[in-house]
Amino acid sequence: MKKNEDFVITINRELGSGGRTVGRLLAEKLGVPFYDKALIHELQKLFNLSADEIEHLKGREHSFWAEVERILKLGPGMNSNYFLPQRGDEPDSLTTDDVYKKETLILQSLSQRGSCVIAGRTGFHVLRDHPNHLSILIQASMPFRVARVMRKQNMTEKEARQTIERVDKMRENYVNKYTKTSRYDTRNYQLVISADEKTEEEIVDLILKYIG
Repeated sequence: MKKNEDFVITINRELGSGGRTVGRLLAEKLGVPFYDKALIHELQKLFNLSADEIEHLKGREHSFWAEVERILKLGPGMNSNYFLPQRGDEPDSLTTDDVYKKETLILQSLSQRGSCVIAGRTGFHVLRDHPNHLSILIQASMPFRVARVMRKQNMTEKEARQTIERVDKMRENYVNKYTKTSRYDTRNYQLVISADEKTEEEIVDLILKYIG
Protein backbone atom coordinates (compact mmCIF):
# COMPACT_ATOMS: atom_id res chain seq x y z
CA MET A 1 0.00 0.00 0.00
CA LYS A 2 1.30 3.45 -0.91
CA LYS A 3 0.62 6.06 1.78
CA ASN A 4 1.34 8.97 -0.57
CA GLU A 5 -1.60 8.00 -2.81
CA ASP A 6 -5.31 7.59 -2.05
CA PHE A 7 -5.70 4.32 -0.20
CA VAL A 8 -8.36 2.21 1.45
CA ILE A 9 -7.74 -0.10 4.40
CA THR A 10 -10.44 -2.66 5.12
CA ILE A 11 -10.61 -4.42 8.47
CA ASN A 12 -12.55 -7.61 9.01
CA ARG A 13 -12.65 -8.67 12.63
CA GLU A 14 -14.11 -11.15 15.03
CA LEU A 15 -16.52 -9.85 17.65
CA GLY A 16 -14.55 -9.28 20.84
CA SER A 17 -11.20 -8.88 19.10
CA GLY A 18 -11.20 -5.08 19.39
CA GLY A 19 -11.02 -4.68 15.61
CA ARG A 20 -13.50 -1.82 15.41
CA THR A 21 -11.50 0.19 17.96
CA VAL A 22 -8.31 -0.65 16.08
CA GLY A 23 -9.86 0.68 12.87
CA ARG A 24 -10.90 3.95 14.52
CA LEU A 25 -7.48 4.47 16.15
CA LEU A 26 -5.67 3.59 12.92
CA ALA A 27 -7.73 6.13 10.98
CA GLU A 28 -6.92 8.78 13.59
CA LYS A 29 -3.19 8.02 13.32
CA LEU A 30 -3.34 8.23 9.52
CA GLY A 31 -5.55 11.33 9.55
CA VAL A 32 -8.28 9.78 7.39
CA PRO A 33 -12.02 9.05 7.88
CA PHE A 34 -13.17 5.86 9.57
CA TYR A 35 -16.32 4.20 8.21
CA ASP A 36 -18.13 1.24 9.73
CA LYS A 37 -21.43 -0.62 9.69
CA ALA A 38 -23.01 1.88 12.06
CA LEU A 39 -22.41 4.77 9.66
CA ILE A 40 -23.67 2.84 6.65
CA HIS A 41 -26.80 1.82 8.57
CA GLU A 42 -27.43 5.44 9.58
CA LEU A 43 -27.08 6.61 5.98
CA GLN A 44 -29.56 4.03 4.72
CA LYS A 45 -32.02 4.91 7.48
CA LEU A 46 -31.73 8.68 7.07
CA PHE A 47 -31.99 8.75 3.29
CA ASN A 48 -34.15 5.64 2.70
CA LEU A 49 -32.13 5.15 -0.44
CA SER A 50 -32.74 2.72 -3.22
CA ALA A 51 -29.74 1.12 -4.89
CA ASP A 52 -30.35 3.20 -8.02
CA GLU A 53 -30.46 6.42 -5.98
CA ILE A 54 -27.14 5.58 -4.33
CA GLU A 55 -25.60 5.17 -7.79
CA HIS A 56 -26.42 8.81 -8.49
CA LEU A 57 -24.84 10.08 -5.26
CA LYS A 58 -21.21 9.55 -6.22
CA GLY A 59 -19.70 12.98 -5.70
CA ARG A 60 -22.80 14.91 -6.78
CA GLU A 61 -25.18 15.03 -3.79
CA HIS A 62 -23.89 17.57 -1.29
CA SER A 63 -26.47 16.76 1.39
CA PHE A 64 -25.42 13.11 1.40
CA TRP A 65 -21.75 13.87 2.04
CA ALA A 66 -22.63 16.57 4.57
CA GLU A 67 -24.61 13.93 6.45
CA VAL A 68 -21.64 11.55 6.29
CA GLU A 69 -19.48 14.20 7.94
CA ARG A 70 -22.15 14.98 10.57
CA ILE A 71 -22.49 11.31 11.55
CA LEU A 72 -18.71 10.91 11.76
CA LYS A 73 -18.58 13.82 14.22
CA LEU A 74 -20.94 11.98 16.59
CA GLY A 75 -17.96 9.93 17.66
CA PRO A 76 -17.10 6.29 18.40
CA GLY A 77 -19.98 5.76 20.84
CA MET A 78 -22.64 6.01 18.14
CA ASN A 79 -24.67 2.83 17.85
CA SER A 80 -22.03 0.87 19.73
CA ASN A 81 -24.31 -2.18 19.90
CA TYR A 82 -25.07 -2.22 16.19
CA PHE A 83 -23.33 -5.55 15.68
CA LEU A 84 -25.57 -7.47 18.08
CA PRO A 85 -28.50 -9.37 16.52
CA GLN A 86 -31.79 -9.29 18.37
CA ARG A 87 -33.01 -12.30 20.28
CA GLY A 88 -34.86 -14.61 17.93
CA ASP A 89 -33.27 -13.26 14.77
CA GLU A 90 -32.20 -15.94 12.33
CA PRO A 91 -28.53 -15.31 11.45
CA ASP A 92 -29.07 -16.08 7.77
CA SER A 93 -32.09 -13.83 7.30
CA LEU A 94 -30.89 -10.46 8.56
CA THR A 95 -29.84 -9.04 5.20
CA THR A 96 -31.72 -8.78 1.93
CA ASP A 97 -30.11 -8.64 -1.49
CA ASP A 98 -31.23 -5.02 -1.82
CA VAL A 99 -29.58 -4.04 1.48
CA TYR A 100 -26.34 -5.73 0.42
CA LYS A 101 -26.41 -3.90 -2.91
CA LYS A 102 -26.94 -0.61 -1.08
CA GLU A 103 -24.06 -1.32 1.30
CA THR A 104 -21.80 -2.21 -1.62
CA LEU A 105 -22.56 1.00 -3.48
CA ILE A 106 -22.09 3.13 -0.36
CA LEU A 107 -18.73 1.47 0.38
CA GLN A 108 -17.57 2.03 -3.19
CA SER A 109 -18.71 5.65 -3.06
CA LEU A 110 -16.95 6.30 0.26
CA SER A 111 -13.71 4.74 -0.99
CA GLN A 112 -13.78 6.99 -4.06
CA ARG A 113 -13.88 10.11 -1.88
CA GLY A 114 -10.26 9.59 -0.81
CA SER A 115 -8.18 7.65 1.67
CA CYS A 116 -10.10 5.92 4.45
CA VAL A 117 -10.30 2.99 6.86
CA ILE A 118 -13.39 0.76 6.63
CA ALA A 119 -14.47 -1.85 9.18
CA GLY A 120 -17.05 -4.27 7.84
CA ARG A 121 -17.88 -7.81 6.90
CA THR A 122 -17.43 -7.61 3.13
CA GLY A 123 -15.17 -4.60 2.61
CA PHE A 124 -12.29 -6.93 1.72
CA HIS A 125 -14.39 -8.29 -1.17
CA VAL A 126 -16.29 -5.19 -2.28
CA LEU A 127 -13.08 -3.15 -2.57
CA ARG A 128 -10.76 -5.93 -3.71
CA ASP A 129 -10.14 -4.17 -7.06
CA HIS A 130 -9.22 -0.83 -5.49
CA PRO A 131 -5.74 0.01 -6.85
CA ASN A 132 -4.30 0.85 -3.39
CA HIS A 133 -6.04 -1.48 -0.94
CA LEU A 134 -4.78 -3.16 2.23
CA SER A 135 -7.01 -5.91 3.61
CA ILE A 136 -6.65 -6.86 7.30
CA LEU A 137 -8.19 -9.59 9.47
CA ILE A 138 -8.09 -9.26 13.27
CA GLN A 139 -8.80 -12.42 15.24
CA ALA A 140 -8.56 -13.55 18.87
CA SER A 141 -8.98 -16.67 20.97
CA MET A 142 -12.43 -17.42 22.39
CA PRO A 143 -11.40 -16.72 26.03
CA PHE A 144 -10.04 -13.30 24.99
CA ARG A 145 -13.21 -12.50 23.05
CA VAL A 146 -15.57 -13.66 25.79
CA ALA A 147 -13.73 -11.60 28.42
CA ARG A 148 -13.83 -8.47 26.25
CA VAL A 149 -17.53 -8.79 25.38
CA MET A 150 -18.35 -9.41 29.05
CA ARG A 151 -16.50 -6.22 29.97
CA LYS A 152 -17.76 -4.03 27.14
CA GLN A 153 -21.39 -5.21 27.08
CA ASN A 154 -21.85 -5.99 30.78
CA MET A 155 -22.76 -9.62 30.05
CA THR A 156 -22.30 -12.87 31.90
CA GLU A 157 -19.84 -15.38 30.51
CA LYS A 158 -22.69 -17.49 29.13
CA GLU A 159 -24.36 -14.49 27.48
CA ALA A 160 -21.09 -13.32 25.96
CA ARG A 161 -20.27 -16.75 24.53
CA GLN A 162 -23.77 -17.18 23.10
CA THR A 163 -23.62 -13.70 21.54
CA ILE A 164 -20.23 -14.38 19.96
CA GLU A 165 -21.41 -17.70 18.53
CA ARG A 166 -24.56 -16.08 17.13
CA VAL A 167 -22.68 -13.16 15.57
CA ASP A 168 -19.98 -15.46 14.16
CA LYS A 169 -22.65 -17.53 12.43
CA MET A 170 -24.46 -14.45 11.16
CA ARG A 171 -21.31 -12.86 9.74
CA GLU A 172 -20.01 -16.05 8.16
CA ASN A 173 -23.38 -16.77 6.52
CA TYR A 174 -23.50 -13.20 5.24
CA VAL A 175 -19.98 -13.28 3.78
CA ASN A 176 -20.46 -16.71 2.25
CA LYS A 177 -23.79 -15.77 0.69
CA TYR A 178 -22.59 -12.59 -0.98
CA THR A 179 -18.90 -13.26 -1.68
CA LYS A 180 -18.84 -17.06 -2.11
CA THR A 181 -15.86 -17.26 0.23
CA SER A 182 -15.22 -17.52 3.96
CA ARG A 183 -14.30 -14.57 6.15
CA TYR A 184 -11.78 -16.91 7.78
CA ASP A 185 -9.96 -17.66 4.51
CA THR A 186 -6.63 -15.91 5.04
CA ARG A 187 -6.09 -15.67 1.28
CA ASN A 188 -8.56 -12.75 1.37
CA TYR A 189 -6.15 -10.63 3.43
CA GLN A 190 -2.65 -9.19 3.20
CA LEU A 191 -2.30 -9.02 6.99
CA VAL A 192 -3.76 -11.29 9.69
CA ILE A 193 -3.28 -10.31 13.35
CA SER A 194 -4.10 -12.09 16.61
CA ALA A 195 -5.32 -9.67 19.27
CA ASP A 196 -4.34 -11.97 22.15
CA GLU A 197 -1.97 -10.32 24.62
CA LYS A 198 -2.02 -7.07 22.65
CA THR A 199 -3.69 -3.74 23.28
CA GLU A 200 -5.55 -1.96 20.48
CA GLU A 201 -2.73 0.60 20.38
CA GLU A 202 -0.13 -2.14 19.95
CA ILE A 203 -2.10 -3.62 17.06
CA VAL A 204 -2.29 -0.20 15.43
CA ASP A 205 1.49 0.13 15.78
CA LEU A 206 1.94 -3.29 14.10
CA ILE A 207 -0.20 -2.17 11.16
CA LEU A 208 1.67 1.12 10.82
CA LYS A 209 5.00 -0.77 10.81
CA TYR A 210 3.66 -3.10 8.14
CA ILE A 211 2.60 -0.13 6.00
CA GLY A 212 6.04 1.39 6.46
